[in-house]
Amino acid sequence: MADKGNSGGAHAADSSTDTYGTAPYSSGSSGSSALSRRHALRRLAATAGGAALAVGVGAGAARAVTDTGRTTGRTRTGVRTYVLVHGTHSAGAFWTAMGRELALRGHRVVAVDQPLHGTERFIPAAYQTQDLRALATEPSPVAALTLDDFERRVTGAVRRAARLGGPVVLVGHSMGGASVSRVADAVPELLAHICYMAAFCPSRSMPSLNACTASPEGQRAISPVEQIVGDPEKLGVLRLNWRTADRRDLAVFKEMICADHTDAEFLRVMEGMQTDESMTAYAGRAVGRAGTWGRIPRTYLRFGKDRTVSTELQDRMIAEADELTPDNRFMVHNFPNAGHLGPPDPTRVTDLVHGLPL
Repeated sequence: MADKGNSGGAHAADSSTDTYGTAPYSSGSSGSSALSRRHALRRLAATAGGAALAVGVGAGAARAVTDTGRTTGRTRTGVRTYVLVHGTHSAGAFWTAMGRELALRGHRVVAVDQPLHGTERFIPAAYQTQDLRALATEPSPVAALTLDDFERRVTGAVRRAARLGGPVVLVGHSMGGASVSRVADAVPELLAHICYMAAFCPSRSMPSLNACTASPEGQRAISPVEQIVGDPEKLGVLRLNWRTADRRDLAVFKEMICADHTDAEFLRVMEGMQTDESMTAYAGRAVGRAGTWGRIPRTYLRFGKDRTVSTELQDRMIAEADELTPDNRFMVHNFPNAGHLGPPDPTRVTDLVHGLPL
């Protein structure tokens, strides 16, 4: 059932301090003199727009809600374990604010770091020194990662959480949605609810993240084609230089991921990003099966001004999932003014995740 209310909290954009503004960028609807390069790299670059950014949900401080009209408190939901999955170029720290608030409401929270992400992150030496020539060729161990590696990491967390007792709720943002679908196929009996937060939910017609972003709906997103460092095919990773001093690149990054946030919030987001993401993982199949994934109650948090996982793509993924399991459809909650990070005040998002029906 769609929730057509407005997003919780006013947007925090401060035009008086908007240093980066809006610059030309690569999008699915525009042309370019570098057309051949764009065509060659678009499949590789588009998924970078799905970056689940390391301060994302923590951009604002989540408020505890105590009014009786909302689903709050252990008396309503009981103790749960939330397993939270970040997206591309990101880490478990993405979930800091929401995880803290869910814990304060009495739940267990596990914010997963995918392999070679977060506390295990690979940092190229040339990234630290900003030697851009060396950065274009420095090898990366991230290239060896597959979607199987990501699924195993999350499945392991879900198994351990289930042994602790209480229902397990699995939530993914952006690229994390592919892991949600994979894990829901692997251990459906351990999951009480799955939630996609502006996340990829591949389908039979779009079986991978690459296929989703290559679709007509996916082409409406912003793609950082010109910001790619090195040759993704040779490196095996999509590498982005988040520490760039190039104002045009910074403008593209901000428009892509958090145009409605202040410059200060944007810089905190950039500080939490990591350079590399596996090209192989982007190509991995992640289609939920009707008899496993399809029997788990599921929710989609739809962000209406998302410039990285376009709203048109979100709508198509929801519709195709519902076609596969018409008797178990997505519960959709709409945040019409939210970009990819979600609303600057994450209170309403947290309230919804807290109150997901089991």
